[in-house]
Amino acid sequence: MEVLVKIGQFLLSLSILIILHEFGHFAFAKIFKTRVEKFYLFFNPWFSLFKFKKGETEYGLGWLPLGGYVKISGMIDESMDIEQMKRPPQPYEFRSKPSWQRLLIMLGGVLVNFILALIIYIGVLYAWGEDYLPTQEVKYGIAVDSLGYQVGFRSGDKIVSVDNKPVDNFFKIIPTIVLEEAKSVQVLRDSQLVNIYLPESIVHSLIRKQELFTVRFPFIISKFTEGSVAQQAGFQVGDRMLKINDEEAVFFDQFRSILSKHKNDTITVTVDRKGQQVKITVKVPETGLLGIYPDGDLSKFFTFKHVDYGFFESIPAGIAKGFNTLGSYIKQFKLVFSPTAKGYESLGGFITMGSIFPGTWDWQAFWSLTAFLSIILAFMNILPIPALDGGHIMFLLYEMITGRKPSDKFLERAQMVGLVILFALLIYANLNDIFRLFSR
Repeated sequence: MEVLVKIGQFLLSLSILIILHEFGHFAFAKIFKTRVEKFYLFFNPWFSLFKFKKGETEYGLGWLPLGGYVKISGMIDESMDIEQMKRPPQPYEFRSKPSWQRLLIMLGGVLVNFILALIIYIGVLYAWGEDYLPTQEVKYGIAVDSLGYQVGFRSGDKIVSVDNKPVDNFFKIIPTIVLEEAKSVQVLRDSQLVNIYLPESIVHSLIRKQELFTVRFPFIISKFTEGSVAQQAGFQVGDRMLKINDEEAVFFDQFRSILSKHKNDTITVTVDRKGQQVKITVKVPETGLLGIYPDGDLSKFFTFKHVDYGFFESIPAGIAKGFNTLGSYIKQFKLVFSPTAKGYESLGGFITMGSIFPGTWDWQAFWSLTAFLSIILAFMNILPIPALDGGHIMFLLYEMITGRKPSDKFLERAQMVGLVILFALLIYANLNDIFRLFSR
């Protein structure tokens, strides 16, 4: 069911973004009296799921959810309607319009996507406000995994700054390290300020989904697995871990680390049960797991900061959020070409995009992610690759600057090259998804 909810949110979000993107092209084409022959959500090779004609435009729903399109008369696009281009230009065709009008028609989709993202961010901030975990509220410090330990972090460290600059939101620390390619992190360890220098390879490791650290929190049992060894031994939901034998095991990472050293041993676990200390004896199986889940609701352990926005406050805040998101995404995109970060290894396709949606339907998360995807769609479409809007814009700018229009034959070949590049990227990204899926 969780997977279906993710797929449903992704398809709804994608449909909204595609329809409005194509409407941007459609609207400017209509403003400049340019004929639009087709307006489709999703592609329709060989057949359509649904279509109807109104006026001069055929509207329809394709079966291949890789995007959508508007077919504008007299334009070399993904339809590769070369025969139309052999006929004399007509006044209603794209190729007959002044270059500045053609430029606005091609910019229409990108403009709508970016403006849509700003509007959504404004709406989200006005409706729900903003919640985040202040770094200074992470009172138990961090829980460090193997990568973090190798770098020099230790469980219990409290993050002070990144490159000597404070990061107010704890969950922006890792993105800051990656996007700013940080050189050091300052932590408080046993009341001493420690400077941890980050290796150049750290960005590559983090892009590959390895973690440096997470929030450290007390271990309280929230539920058991089926056939749980712990439940059979007498543990109860709500028990708060204190010790394993005589070792302190208050925190989840602490408990897990100590437990892994006692495989096949019989241990005594001390828990706090409604204010009373209870000792439970249990034999640890070969797996080193007792079949218990921690309560991961961080709001029970930390004070999150909530910011409310009035209507007029939400407008500049939403616009700023949109531009900051775009700036962050551009930095992420640059990492694709970095020889040390090797961001190309983390490129993902539809599985990656769908997986970012939550497993339960959450309108705040849905609209926030839709705004984020809208920014991505706007940015990717403006790239100067033939077959994308950016490719058409690049050739139009060349024409406006030089006064020379590229030949139809050149544009046809450029479109073909662009399509090959796009399909190659699409195949690579989705193969990455499949590889990661089966290598877990």
